[in-house]
Amino acid sequence: MVDIDDNVDCIVVLNGEEQYSILLADREVPAGWVAEGFRGSRQECLDHIDLVWTDMRPLSVRRRMEGN
Repeated sequence: MVDIDDNVDCIVVLNGEEQYSILLADREVPAGWVAEGFRGSRQECLDHIDLVWTDMRPLSVRRRMEGN
């Protein structure tokens, strides 16, 4: 993991399994990830992820457990 200065702009990204991460805002979003729409400091992004990522299981696992 790369240390990110809390004063640097970051964005929240989301992958196809609905797993969240943060990325420096000036970086290109890697293949397999999309910008989720939230931008802020490192801590603001982490706080946002805490609010929205309520089920840590990957999407494929959730679907399998729900029988879909």
